[in-house]
Amino acid sequence: MILSMTGFGKAVISFNNKKITAEIKSLNSKQLDLAIRLPQQYREIELELRNMVAKSLERGKVDLYIYTETTDDAISATINVPMLNAYKQQLQDVAKTLGIPEPQDWFATLMRLPEAIKTDTGNTELEEDEINAIKQATAKAVEALIEFRTQEGNRLENFFKQKISNIRKLLDEVGPYEAERITKIKARILDSLSKLEGVEYDHNRFEQEMIFYIEKLDINEEKLRLANHLDYFIETLDNGHGQGKKLGFISQEMGREINTLGSKSNHAEMQIIVVKMKDELEQIKEQVLNVM
Repeated sequence: MILSMTGFGKAVISFNNKKITAEIKSLNSKQLDLAIRLPQQYREIELELRNMVAKSLERGKVDLYIYTETTDDAISATINVPMLNAYKQQLQDVAKTLGIPEPQDWFATLMRLPEAIKTDTGNTELEEDEINAIKQATAKAVEALIEFRTQEGNRLENFFKQKISNIRKLLDEVGPYEAERITKIKARILDSLSKLEGVEYDHNRFEQEMIFYIEKLDINEEKLRLANHLDYFIETLDNGHGQGKKLGFISQEMGREINTLGSKSNHAEMQIIVVKMKDELEQIKEQVLNVM
């Protein structure tokens, strides 16, 4: 089973007078690119959280957000009068120095400044129980993300198998045109020769050159290699997660064989089939980027 790199997870843990929320989302990336945003008081455990996430998520551009909400109405918030007084004094000095008028509405101006309101939340040091609550919320969010990635992986697997089946059917449609293609090429060359007045040619030499020319247009080897790549793609899908890069390499090899089929086709109907193959393959390549 393959996993997608795209996903989202969320978990909420209640601790004392707080509601701790962890949200994590991921997009595709060549390696693990982890960014963490959390309140300042939790910075001391950021490295530990980073290691937790890195062990569970191998690849992807991952963003982890942790934020808290106060649920206790008893917590008091007071206006920080000493701080506002200091701000006012400094603003008056600045106005005098620069020769500009003082604010008309001192209250509105001062209340917008940092730390204008002081909240008493008690002990600001992190307790062990609170650290465990943060870790628990993070772990649950990661679990939810992995579950999301698994569901997306199932969808991608079904998508890939359908697209590979479509290419295989298109490859089978090439066969009936091969013999017809050689006949048409030979007839076209003979018709061109017949239009050249006064030109004689050796029919035996013509047949030899036709054989050499037709050998160059032979596509049996390309058909065989493409069929093998299709089988290998499905086999790799069934080998579990962590196959994204390998699937990308296989799809590139499939593209080379399809392009060679198109350059050797010399037949309108076969070229139409090749274009359809390319369309199916491009859809595979787009989605392979999301595979772990």
